[in-house]
Amino acid sequence: MQTQPRLPILSRLTNGTIINSVQIFRAPSAWVKDWYSWFYPPDFAPSIVKTYECRPSLPIRIFFPKSYDQTSPQTLPIFFSIHGGGFSVGTPNDDDEWNARFATTHNILVIALNYRKAPAYPFPTAIYDLEALILAVYDDESLPIDKSRIALGGFSAGGNLTLSVSQLASIREKVRPSAALPIYAVVDFTVPIEEKVKLRYYKPDLGPGMRASPTDFLARFSPVFNWCYIDPGQSLEDPLLSPFYAHRENLPAHLFFVAAELDQLAHETWRMASKVAGRPIPGFMDFVGQQKTHPEKGGLILNDEQFAFEHLDEDKKGSVRWLLVPDQIHGFDHIPVNWHGKESFEDAELKTIAYQKVIGEWLHNVAWKR
Repeated sequence: MQTQPRLPILSRLTNGTIINSVQIFRAPSAWVKDWYSWFYPPDFAPSIVKTYECRPSLPIRIFFPKSYDQTSPQTLPIFFSIHGGGFSVGTPNDDDEWNARFATTHNILVIALNYRKAPAYPFPTAIYDLEALILAVYDDESLPIDKSRIALGGFSAGGNLTLSVSQLASIREKVRPSAALPIYAVVDFTVPIEEKVKLRYYKPDLGPGMRASPTDFLARFSPVFNWCYIDPGQSLEDPLLSPFYAHRENLPAHLFFVAAELDQLAHETWRMASKVAGRPIPGFMDFVGQQKTHPEKGGLILNDEQFAFEHLDEDKKGSVRWLLVPDQIHGFDHIPVNWHGKESFEDAELKTIAYQKVIGEWLHNVAWKR
């Protein structure tokens, strides 16, 4: 059994200083952003911001489709959205634009959840924060929830938490989500970071911008995030921490894995998607994606099983979908233009719209099909 090692004291001090600096820096900028949004609401502002007694310090953000009449008795399918940030930073606000677009485009009630952050609140605190909020929303009679059509999804660390909270008995037995959608998630902490970065291609021809970098930008932050979230001695094979080790029956019937080709986390997501689909699991000599660039700006690759496949269980009660977004990096649908570069940003925007369309249609036509 692999466990989280205890780092030397100097490494611990360095990691603590880095994450505290990041958290302190982000706090006032987040406050200013909230203040500005209060007086000048953006087009993608949430319909409601709400708190529950079970977690009063963790407000959730609710997005109704723009066409929905909130006085109507009509119920809506619900998508619980979980933000990323290495388990240590970030807020639900980070996903506002994604959530608002998804709610309106696919006529879905989107609920952006919150959780307490490491290192003050390490594993498994966030999982149980999310459990409490999901149960509170589920029991909230003021919300027009179609309880037969529920899905969970999240980005990066939020994708990990999506798969983790889905395994809890209360969620499986009471909420019974039909689907989980981890998006460029970390799913296996047993694979060292120095190995993960060797399992993807690097494409300098995509420059200028971060996606042309000869190194994986997530690699420099991952050791700090992992140290924050995982206490020494913790088993790295715990399925609540590394969902790759989860039993299939403890996960929702329908799973849709989305990854970015130029991301150190893509290979482990490919492995997990293949595993739960009953397909051969890619080895550590198999690179994820392809060396050549995709010629179509903003386009997905749906006719190559390295980039997309769909598995339907024999009883047709469950399914697995895999989608690898070509020529894009971790967090491509959230990273600003000054990080991306103009060409990469435009490509990322088009691919975000494209993959949202694919997963929205999949939810309605497969996971939620009556």
